[in-house]
Amino acid sequence: MTDTIFVTGLSIHARHGVMDHETEVGQRFVIDLELYTDLSEPSRTDRLADTVSYAEVVATTTAAFKNTNYKLLEGAAGAVADAILSHFPRIRAVKITVHKPHAPIAAIFDDVGIMLTRSRHP
Repeated sequence: MTDTIFVTGLSIHARHGVMDHETEVGQRFVIDLELYTDLSEPSRTDRLADTVSYAEVVATTTAAFKNTNYKLLEGAAGAVADAILSHFPRIRAVKITVHKPHAPIAAIFDDVGIMLTRSRHP
């Protein structure tokens, strides 16, 4: 059985990108997380100690995403996946979507980004 904890719309200002102005000024990124785990125990006990703290997930995600300036979203998302799997042993797999709504692309678009899925045992 796999249950899901999710966080959507986490806005973080960071300095990722290939272009100089992206690393100098930075921009807003939006992160969505899906954390796959077994929630049967906390659904019975109703104890925070038996599950994953959403606040800790957000803090870990923010630190990993902002820690290093990456040229590619793939690198930034990979750092987040590694941090989550490292810090939260209850998480079996994580799906991360990183939106870059203000990417310097000469086109009119709503959103651009990547989705990355990593698991503890591929």
